[in-house]
Amino acid sequence: MIRAFGYNEFLFLLSAVQWTLLLSVIAFIGGGIVGLFVALARTSDVKPLRLLATGYIQVFQGTPLLMQLFLVFFGATVLGIDMSPWVAAAVGLTLNTSAFLGEIWRGCIQSVPRGQWEAASSLGLRYPGLMRYVILPQAVKVAVPPTVGYLVQVIKGTSLAAIIGFVELTRAGQIVNNATFQPFLVFGIVAAIYFALCWPLSLLSQRLEARYAAPSR
Repeated sequence: MIRAFGYNEFLFLLSAVQWTLLLSVIAFIGGGIVGLFVALARTSDVKPLRLLATGYIQVFQGTPLLMQLFLVFFGATVLGIDMSPWVAAAVGLTLNTSAFLGEIWRGCIQSVPRGQWEAASSLGLRYPGLMRYVILPQAVKVAVPPTVGYLVQVIKGTSLAAIIGFVELTRAGQIVNNATFQPFLVFGIVAAIYFALCWPLSLLSQRLEARYAAPSR
């Protein structure tokens, strides 16, 4: 039975925002942890680690996120693992995010002037100490704006979790549309909610970029 779009339907869409945000936070934090190791391996002096990290990044950057979610969700079933859409979405988005953040942070690490690397090495610092005390503190300032900017992509990427059955904002919109048959209204509201989530982060990223780009006095 077709029903009109009303207050309850709007509340259902808003309630789904919490799952979009929670999935984004999990993917961003998990991806950040894995991505840091990927970035460090990518800039390591150990060639096998560099090659492994490079291959990891190329696999996840070279394949669609939707296919990665399919492989995690249906691949777990093939392996006999009972994985819910929630867990599959979290794992797939975390792996994807780690590859992109790893590459972003690799560029930030390598943006530190070579003289800093050489000076630290001349003081006898090995790779762990060099990164901890010299390189990473400088790379963090460069990394903050693109990292915040990429969080916008993570939030928008959670919409693909609807394909494997996880009820976040986009899936909630599909459910409401199937009951009301008002796609323009329903998905217009869904798009407006995504915009309200992402636009402030985009502005923050731009302000941080301008702040850190400004010459220090």
